[in-house]
Parts: sequence; structure tokens; C-alpha cells
Amino acid sequence: MIINKIEILNNICYTELVYDRINKKLNSNFTKSEIETMLFDIIKETQKKFFQKNGKNYYVSNIENDIRITVNSYT
Repeated sequence: MIINKIEILNNICYTELVYDRINKKLNSNFTKSEIETMLFDIIKETQKKFFQKNGKNYYVSNIENDIRITVNSYT
């Protein structure tokens, strides 16, 4: 399966629940803009070999930032 990182970056979207979950998991109070910028940058800098598609989701593992991002592939 070919992963199109540009397509993921161009189509990623967020819900209120996403912002809340991220702040809860990181024990933080980031703004929506800060979260979007942070995730965009991490996904952009992560090599394609660390992207995995499983079912409806893409999983992006970034070792440098010690983070795994789940992106719904239907968005």
C-alpha cells in the first residue's frame, strides 16, 4: 500500500473531541492552532516508513517526539 503523506497533511481535520483528547493525554492546555501546527509538523517530518495503515486509520510513529498519531483515513 502506498502512503500519500501530502494527501494526509492536506486533508487532516479535527473535532472538538480531538483537541480535548490531545490536551488530556499530554496534560496540557494547547490552543487549537498550537495542536494543529504541532501535529502537522510532526507528520511532515516523519519518514513514510513510520506510517502504517490498519483498517480505517493511519498510524504515524515518531520516535524523536515519542508520539504515535492516529489519523482517520476517511477524512
